[in-house]
Amino acid sequence: MIAIGECIHIISKDVKTAVENRDKAFIQHLAKLQAQKGANYIDLNIGPQKKAGHEVMPWMVQTIQEVVHLPLSLDTSNAAAIEAGLKVCKKKALINSTDATEERMASMMPLAAKYNANIIALTLAKGGIPTTADARVELATERIFTAAAKYGVPIENIWLDPLVLTVNGNQDQAQQTINAVRYFKQLADPPPKTTCGLSNVSNTCPAELRHMLNRVFMVMMAGAGLDSAILDPLDHETMEAIRILDTRDDSTPKGKLYLGLFDAYAAMEEYDISQVDMSNPELKDIAKTINILQNKTLYAHGYLRL
Repeated sequence: MIAIGECIHIISKDVKTAVENRDKAFIQHLAKLQAQKGANYIDLNIGPQKKAGHEVMPWMVQTIQEVVHLPLSLDTSNAAAIEAGLKVCKKKALINSTDATEERMASMMPLAAKYNANIIALTLAKGGIPTTADARVELATERIFTAAAKYGVPIENIWLDPLVLTVNGNQDQAQQTINAVRYFKQLADPPPKTTCGLSNVSNTCPAELRHMLNRVFMVMMAGAGLDSAILDPLDHETMEAIRILDTRDDSTPKGKLYLGLFDAYAAMEEYDISQVDMSNPELKDIAKTINILQNKTLYAHGYLRL
C-alpha cells in the first residue's frame, strides 16, 4: 500500500500561515515527520492559489526536496501551479488531480504527458459523483481513458479514484466504492493504479470514530485492489494496518482479523464477524465497524457503544 501523506494541507491554519510567510522550517518539519512515519509520497495541497500558485508550488517543492527524498504529489486545481512545480520535481511526481470533465482533463492531462507524471483521475463529471460502481467505471473507460489516449498518457500513469463518500449519510456507498476499485483493476493490462482520499469515509463523524472507520475501510479497499491512499501517516494504527497487510503479519489477534478481512474482499466475499472474539474489546470495535461498512448495521455516532 502506497501511503500519500496528507498533512501539508492549506486548510490547516498553521500550514496556511507557513506558506504565506514562506516558513521553510515548519513545512520541512511536517514533511520529515511524515517520511519518518512511513509515508511514500508527500502531498502538497496549496488550494486553488489563483494568483500566486505558480510561485507557491515550486517554493513548496524545493523546500521539501531539501530535506526529504520522496516523490511528491502536487495538489491544486491551478494548472499553472502544477506545471511550475513539475519543472522542479527531482522524482516522478503525482498530479492531484484531474476529473472526468473535458475542461479539467484538457488542462491536466497534457501536463502528465509532457512531464511523464502520474496523475490521479477522479470519476467525477459535471453531474457529480456517480452512485454506482458501474457508473464510475463508465466514466473511467469512456472519458478518462479516452482523454489519456488523446493526450499521450500511458494507462500505467493513471491512478483512478472512485471518490469515497462519508458513511454518515451515504452508508451504502462504501460497498459501491469497494466494487469500483475492484472493477478498475480489471480494465486494462497492465491495470491502472487506484487511490482514494481515505478520510472522506469518516467525514462529519465524531473524532473518536474517524481513525477506526478509516483504517478498517482501507483494509477492505486493499482487498479489492486499492494500491494507495491519501492518508494521515501520523496515525500509528493506520500505518500499523498497512504494515500488517504488506508483511502479512498474523502474529497478533488484530493482525489475523485484518488479514482475514483483506482476504475476504480479495475473494469477493463479505466478512463474517461471527468468527471474531468479541471478548476482546479492540476486536469487537473492529467487528462492529466492519458491519457498518458492509451496510449490515445502520450507522449512528454511538455505534461502538451499542
